[in-house]
Formats: sequence, structure tokens, C-alpha cells
Amino acid sequence: MNRPADKYAWTATVGAKGQIVIPKEARELFDIKPGDTLILLGDLEQGIAIPPKAAFAAWFSRVFGGERG
Repeated sequence: MNRPADKYAWTATVGAKGQIVIPKEARELFDIKPGDTLILLGDLEQGIAIPPKAAFAAWFSRVFGGERG
């Protein structure tokens, strides 16, 4: 099965404390370092997403900043 060049999939096992290990290839691809804070977005129908760090500031600004109507 071929995948698009910009699409990836990995698996992770949830440990007894609810922790997961992000696969090394994913950490390298998205420049995730020890001590980084990640945001997890959840949707009951679509599941959980962990957007890249670069998207966090823009997302945070859209949700919590900007004009209020």
C-alpha cells in the first residue's frame, strides 16, 4: 500500500499510568524534544489529534485571542 509523501501513521501503547511513547521517527519529524508541551485535541467522532508545535501558537491565538464579537 502506497501512502502520500506527506502522510504518516504510527502506533503507540498506553501504559498503566496512561502514558504513551511518541515513536522516534515522529519526534524527529515534528521536532519534539524532552520537556516540550503538546496539545491534544479531542473529538468524540474523529478521535484525538496532536498537532505540530508550529500550529499551536496560531491555534491558541485563534481560540483565545483576537476580536470578540
